[in-house]
Amino acid sequence: MTIRHVVSWKLATSDDSERAEQAAAVKAGLESLPATIPEILALEVGVNALSADNFDVVLISDFADEDALQRYVDHPDHQRVAAFIRSVVGGRSAVDFLV
Repeated sequence: MTIRHVVSWKLATSDDSERAEQAAAVKAGLESLPATIPEILALEVGVNALSADNFDVVLISDFADEDALQRYVDHPDHQRVAAFIRSVVGGRSAVDFLV
Protein backbone atom coordinates (compact mmCIF):
# COMPACT_ATOMS: atom_id res chain seq x y z
CA MET A 1 0.00 0.00 0.00
CA THR A 2 1.45 3.35 -1.07
CA ILE A 3 0.06 6.63 0.19
CA ARG A 4 0.02 9.48 -2.31
CA HIS A 5 0.07 12.85 -0.53
CA VAL A 6 -1.13 15.77 -2.65
CA VAL A 7 -1.11 19.33 -1.32
CA SER A 8 -1.93 22.55 -3.16
CA TRP A 9 -1.29 26.07 -1.93
CA LYS A 10 -2.66 29.46 -2.92
CA LEU A 11 -0.14 32.15 -2.06
CA ALA A 12 -1.46 35.17 -0.16
CA THR A 13 0.30 37.88 -2.16
CA SER A 14 -1.43 39.68 -5.01
CA ASP A 15 1.86 40.91 -6.48
CA ASP A 16 2.88 38.78 -9.50
CA SER A 17 6.62 39.22 -8.97
CA GLU A 18 6.39 38.35 -5.28
CA ARG A 19 4.17 35.35 -6.10
CA ALA A 20 6.76 34.02 -8.55
CA GLU A 21 9.57 34.44 -5.99
CA GLN A 22 7.57 32.75 -3.23
CA ALA A 23 6.45 29.90 -5.49
CA ALA A 24 10.08 29.29 -6.50
CA ALA A 25 11.14 29.28 -2.83
CA VAL A 26 8.37 26.84 -1.89
CA LYS A 27 9.36 24.57 -4.79
CA ALA A 28 13.06 24.67 -3.88
CA GLY A 29 12.35 23.99 -0.21
CA LEU A 30 10.12 21.01 -0.94
CA GLU A 31 12.51 19.61 -3.55
CA SER A 32 15.33 19.67 -0.99
CA LEU A 33 13.52 17.24 1.32
CA PRO A 34 14.21 13.86 -0.38
CA ALA A 35 17.93 14.33 0.34
CA THR A 36 17.32 14.22 4.09
CA ILE A 37 14.00 12.40 4.56
CA PRO A 38 14.30 8.75 3.49
CA GLU A 39 10.56 8.10 3.88
CA ILE A 40 9.89 10.03 0.66
CA LEU A 41 9.56 7.47 -2.14
CA ALA A 42 8.78 10.07 -4.82
CA LEU A 43 8.26 13.81 -4.83
CA GLU A 44 7.22 16.25 -7.53
CA VAL A 45 6.45 19.95 -7.17
CA GLY A 46 4.67 22.02 -9.78
CA VAL A 47 4.18 25.77 -10.06
CA ASN A 48 1.01 26.99 -11.75
CA ALA A 49 1.68 28.07 -15.33
CA LEU A 50 -1.77 29.17 -16.47
CA SER A 51 -4.83 30.75 -14.85
CA ALA A 52 -4.31 33.12 -11.91
CA ASP A 53 -7.47 31.60 -10.42
CA ASN A 54 -5.67 28.27 -9.91
CA PHE A 55 -3.70 27.31 -6.83
CA ASP A 56 -0.09 28.44 -7.16
CA VAL A 57 1.96 25.39 -6.10
CA VAL A 58 1.24 21.65 -5.89
CA LEU A 59 3.15 18.87 -4.14
CA ILE A 60 2.69 15.24 -5.17
CA SER A 61 4.60 12.78 -2.99
CA ASP A 62 4.51 9.06 -2.23
CA PHE A 63 5.11 7.19 1.04
CA ALA A 64 5.16 3.48 1.87
CA ASP A 65 2.39 3.82 4.45
CA GLU A 66 0.69 6.16 6.90
CA ASP A 67 3.52 5.80 9.44
CA ALA A 68 6.09 6.88 6.85
CA LEU A 69 3.95 9.89 5.95
CA GLN A 70 3.74 10.85 9.63
CA ARG A 71 7.52 10.57 10.06
CA TYR A 72 7.89 12.91 7.06
CA VAL A 73 5.42 15.38 8.56
CA ASP A 74 7.26 15.32 11.91
CA HIS A 75 10.77 15.53 10.43
CA PRO A 76 12.58 18.77 11.40
CA ASP A 77 13.51 19.56 7.78
CA HIS A 78 9.87 19.25 6.73
CA GLN A 79 8.83 21.38 9.69
CA ARG A 80 11.28 24.12 8.58
CA VAL A 81 9.93 24.16 5.01
CA ALA A 82 6.32 23.96 6.23
CA ALA A 83 6.86 26.98 8.51
CA PHE A 84 7.99 29.06 5.53
CA ILE A 85 5.06 27.84 3.45
CA ARG A 86 2.58 28.73 6.23
CA SER A 87 4.09 32.24 6.32
CA VAL A 88 3.24 32.95 2.66
CA VAL A 89 0.03 31.03 1.89
CA GLY A 90 -3.55 32.15 1.93
CA GLY A 91 -5.13 28.75 1.25
CA ARG A 92 -4.30 25.06 1.35
CA SER A 93 -5.90 21.88 0.07
CA ALA A 94 -4.71 18.32 0.74
CA VAL A 95 -5.68 14.77 -0.21
CA ASP A 96 -4.04 11.49 0.85
CA PHE A 97 -5.06 8.40 -1.09
CA LEU A 98 -3.95 4.83 -1.77
CA VAL A 99 -2.20 3.95 -5.01
